[in-house]
Amino acid sequence: MIDINLLLAWGATYKKVGVNETIFTEGQQCTYYYQLVSGTVRWLNIDEAGRECIHYIAEAGESFGEFPLFDDGPYAASAIANTDSILIRLYKPVFLDLLKENNKLLFQFTRLLTKRLRFKYSVIKSFGSNCPETRIINLIKNLKAESKNYCSECDQLKLTRQQIADMTGLRVETVIRTMRQMHEKGDIIISRGKVFCKDMTEIIMT
Repeated sequence: MIDINLLLAWGATYKKVGVNETIFTEGQQCTYYYQLVSGTVRWLNIDEAGRECIHYIAEAGESFGEFPLFDDGPYAASAIANTDSILIRLYKPVFLDLLKENNKLLFQFTRLLTKRLRFKYSVIKSFGSNCPETRIINLIKNLKAESKNYCSECDQLKLTRQQIADMTGLRVETVIRTMRQMHEKGDIIISRGKVFCKDMTEIIMT
């Protein structure tokens, strides 16, 4: 999102986090702007039973947890490292000064937040369907359209079955069963634990 050298020039620092390490939690006050240098981070809510509802999985080069930077409210969700990751973070007041001096960056953030809201609305809309297949197909279509968690070079959607379940509000057993049924109907092809859509989009199933 923002050039790393620019962030460093404004005083940003690096931070290493291990897999499943919590970066910030829902309800916590925002102190920094976060941008991912390497690895992946999931932005999610956790219910009383410990089940995750994943809203977004940030990849290298992307920011996350931006809302409190602009409305001074607490974090609406938690951020947990999906893998061993390296972050770069900038103190919130300094980050806001950076945006004030760079109107282009401010405009880019407006577009970014709008795109994420549009994506979330589309996913939530599919929750009104009692058909698991509809939810799964809608998620894949939206991620591919945004090239999000998706490799355009190898047509691979970089999500596990559990992550698909956590992003669609389905049980992982339902995701497995539904994809098997889709395979039996010929909508997708399952081969050696991997799933191929009709357009040969590959989904990691590990």
